[in-house]
Amino acid sequence: MTTAPDAGVGQAAQSALRRSRTLVDPALRDWVEQLPDPLARVASYHFGWTDGAGLPSEGSAGKALRPALVVTSAEAVGGRAEDAVGPAVAVELVHNFSLLHDDILDGDTTRRHRATAWTVFGSPAALLAGDALLVHAGRVLCDEVAEPRTVTGLRWLMEATTQLIEGEQADIGFEERERVSLAECLAMTERKTASLLGCSCALGALWGGGSERQVEALRRFGTHLGMAFQLADDLLGIWGDPAVTGKPAGADLAVRKKSLPVVAALDSDTAAGRRLAELYAKPPRERNSAPDPVEVTALAALVDEAGGRTWAEESADEELRLALESLASAAPVEPAAGTLAALARLAARRDH
Repeated sequence: MTTAPDAGVGQAAQSALRRSRTLVDPALRDWVEQLPDPLARVASYHFGWTDGAGLPSEGSAGKALRPALVVTSAEAVGGRAEDAVGPAVAVELVHNFSLLHDDILDGDTTRRHRATAWTVFGSPAALLAGDALLVHAGRVLCDEVAEPRTVTGLRWLMEATTQLIEGEQADIGFEERERVSLAECLAMTERKTASLLGCSCALGALWGGGSERQVEALRRFGTHLGMAFQLADDLLGIWGDPAVTGKPAGADLAVRKKSLPVVAALDSDTAAGRRLAELYAKPPRERNSAPDPVEVTALAALVDEAGGRTWAEESADEELRLALESLASAAPVEPAAGTLAALARLAARRDH
């Protein structure tokens, strides 16, 4: 059963995330500042650097998990973190492109404890800012020293981005279907979330000078980590504390989102699963309306009773085990090996 990481692991992971943010942020800001002024303003707000009026702000810029995986994977194969800043910036730009679009598609009004960019600047501006971040991600790698790894890395990043978009499209399509199989939901998760995390680790290993075997082992590590990350995210989407997550409690249930715990419950062939299916078949609340606490509590209880919560927790633990097994097969050097393991445990057992 999934439990919170111990204090030592949590501290190691948080230290790695802070170090990554310190290392990558200057270059990330430089690239955002190169955007046309209106788009740079939206992006800067989204990253938490400015408020809606464009004034400096102390908002959260996110976890920086993907950049941390890039630079630490480079170190794990004997390279230097500083040499992998380019791909770290690129994956962070792609990730935030997806978040800007996600918030519009899902109608989410809060992220990182404040209003989402589209609610402040409008959907068109947020959409275009996301598009600009995606284009910049490719430019970052193209500006690297011209050598074979640049072309390879760009191809990997674009492939992962395409899979991310395919996964997002599948996720949206699920909302219009009465039933979705667990296999379909897992495949969507691998494309939407895990592919970019796997790519992050592979890019870091490539820039760090790792062997082909090490690169692929670290890609597998990141992919399994990504699956664990999404399972944890879906659990938080139902049972997370809004004061910690920065998102309304039960928002996914209120709009009948077919997250992994929900689909596992619907697939359970239990009385609770069948009752959940009946309630999920009813029209959901409007996306921008506040979730009904009574309805959300009842739906969450059914997901739990049908085994969806236990399945998701156990699956997150299994993905973590597979991630650590893949990491070991890469024969990583210390202390980067321990840091990657700590990041994996944090991703699988986080509270926000």
